[in-house]
Amino acid sequence: MPEKTRLGRDVYVALAAVGWADGKLEQDEADAIVRAALEEGLELAEIAEIEDATKSPIDIAVVDRKNLSKEDRLYVYGVAGWIARLDGVITDSEKAALTKLADSLKIPERPREIVDRIVEDVAQSSGDARPARYDLGALRTIIGERLAAAEARRKDV
Repeated sequence: MPEKTRLGRDVYVALAAVGWADGKLEQDEADAIVRAALEEGLELAEIAEIEDATKSPIDIAVVDRKNLSKEDRLYVYGVAGWIARLDGVITDSEKAALTKLADSLKIPERPREIVDRIVEDVAQSSGDARPARYDLGALRTIIGERLAAAEARRKDV
């Protein structure tokens, strides 16, 4: 299995933009974004920039996907979907932001639906969708496993 790409600052800034799509970024959502960036191992200066993006509304910029694998792109979309769900409601503006992010990441509709189900499954298996309990590592692992299985099935056909 290929080594996981380190996701950069711009990915987490884009996640903040998804969080802001409904006009407010709840503290749980902001904490989730920063936690994901910390778990990724970003530098403190990058973390500070991400924290700034969680403090005032920003627009989704085009995420630089040239260094992201398919698995990375699906994971980013999954984390964004989880963040949008944290307050219990996905607004039309959040749906539009998720669509814009998925489009910029070049993720077709069917994989989006699969990742959405994985996000919900991980929330249920974590026992809690809140940032302190949600298992981001499991999300990334399951996405990788499902992607590998799908690619193996395609090769067998």
